[in-house]
Amino acid sequence: MIITKLTQEKYKIMDVKVLKTEKDYYQAIKRFEDIFHASSDSKEGDEAELLSILIEKYEDERYPIEAPDPIEAIKFRMEQMEMTKKELAQIIGYKSRVSEIFSRKRKLTLKMIRNLHNKLNIPYESLISDY
Repeated sequence: MIITKLTQEKYKIMDVKVLKTEKDYYQAIKRFEDIFHASSDSKEGDEAELLSILIEKYEDERYPIEAPDPIEAIKFRMEQMEMTKKELAQIIGYKSRVSEIFSRKRKLTLKMIRNLHNKLNIPYESLISDY
């Protein structure tokens, strides 16, 4: 049980529990929004930290986000960096390779994966997954 201060003399008692339903989840989010700016060294700050952990756990279990395949990761990074296919060709080798890779006719080589990781900071995990 966590006690949160409402006024100088009144306290509200909130039962903190594992989030099992959508209703629990939305109640936790509402409460988290109400106390979001609480000082970290206060009871409300402690409650906000605990709620954030519970909310994150619920979202990870109910709404998992799968990593993009390597081609989508490369395209996303190119978009972020406003990079052209010609510039990408300088990283992976040839301009024709870019087209072959984007059309999924050719797989990334180990050398390409290393270059993409080192020059575009794309995580290895994203580059080596199946596609």
